[in-house]
Amino acid sequence: MAIRDDEVILIEIPSMTRTESVYLPEIVRGFGTTMRHFFTSFGQGRTSRTMQYPEERRENLPIEQGGLNASNFRGVHRLNRDSAGRVKCVACMMCPTICPANCIHIEAAESPWDDREKYPAKFEIDELRCIFCGMCEEACPVDAIELTTEYDVVGLTRQEMVFDKTKLLSIFDATIDKKPM
Repeated sequence: MAIRDDEVILIEIPSMTRTESVYLPEIVRGFGTTMRHFFTSFGQGRTSRTMQYPEERRENLPIEQGGLNASNFRGVHRLNRDSAGRVKCVACMMCPTICPANCIHIEAAESPWDDREKYPAKFEIDELRCIFCGMCEEACPVDAIELTTEYDVVGLTRQEMVFDKTKLLSIFDATIDKKPM
């Protein structure tokens, strides 16, 4: 069925004035926003919004100035240990299943301990591929995987940023005394 002429509404686009065509009001408004932020920084005693890393670290700053808020910050992963010092993971495959970045790889093996069926013979997380969403932490039924507040882990090669079970457990050992998230 064809559209009738009386159903068609013609809309005319109003022409822009000369000032609007060069976007001058928007440029002035943007410059005003820049100047407002500039003078607000000086009012707080800060001359720059740039942090001088590594001399100035996020965890030493107040939250208002860009400091680290441990309640909602997600840094590198760690594998937790149980009370006996063994890896807490039971290789249930929940974390690699739910991971949207597909950066967790687990190879399960029969557990040498009587209190569980399986344990991870191989556990790897590609930290460069990870989007740090925290879904692996939420999905874990035994709280074996956790995101820490560590953010300054460096690797010279891509392979160095693929954390295996040993490295993830060493991060646990290094961060066990820090406040958990």
